[in-house]
Amino acid sequence: MAAANSHQQQARDEGDRRLLARVAAGDREAFRELYIIYHRRLARFLTRLTRQYEIAEEVINDTLWVVWRKAGDFRGDSRVSTWIMGIAYRRALKALRSRNHALIDAVPIENEPLVAPDELGAAETSEWILLAMRQLPTEQRLALEFAYGYGHSCEEIALIMDCPVNTVKTRMFHGRAKLRALLPGLAGETQ
Repeated sequence: MAAANSHQQQARDEGDRRLLARVAAGDREAFRELYIIYHRRLARFLTRLTRQYEIAEEVINDTLWVVWRKAGDFRGDSRVSTWIMGIAYRRALKALRSRNHALIDAVPIENEPLVAPDELGAAETSEWILLAMRQLPTEQRLALEFAYGYGHSCEEIALIMDCPVNTVKTRMFHGRAKLRALLPGLAGETQ
C-alpha cells in the first residue's frame, strides 16, 4: 500500500514538474492546468488556516502568481507540491500578519474519518482525534497535518514551514504526545 502511494506521488510529481517546466517557458495552458490541479488543495488548506475565504482566495492568487513568475527558479530539491505549499504557507502568514490576525488554532485537515472504516468505533475515534487536534498549538497541528494529511516528509515540511527538520520532528513529537494525553479524556467526555 505504501509503495503504491509512493509510486502515485512520484508519478504526480513528474507530471507537475513537466507542467512547471512549460510554465517556466511561458506556456499559459500549462499554467491553467497547474492552477486547476492546485486551487482546490490550496483552498482547503488555506481556509482551514485562515478561516476566511477572502484571505484564502487572495493567498491562492498570490501563490499562483509567484509560481507563474518563479517557475524557472524551481530547483527540483523537493516535490512541486512541497514548493507550492511552502509558498502558500508563507504568503498566508504574511497576509495574516498584515491584517493583525492570529493563526487559527483549530480545524484539523479533514473532517473525514482518520481510521479505517472497518474498525470498531472508527467514527467515534475519528471525532476524538479531530477534537484533540483542535487543541494543539498551531505549529504542532500543522506539522501533523502536513505529515499525515498531505503525506509530506519531515524534510518537505521543514521546507514548507521554513524551519529546521529537527524543529518539525520536535513539533510532531510534542503534538503526538499531547494527542495521546488528550484522547483518553475526550473518549470519556463523549460516552
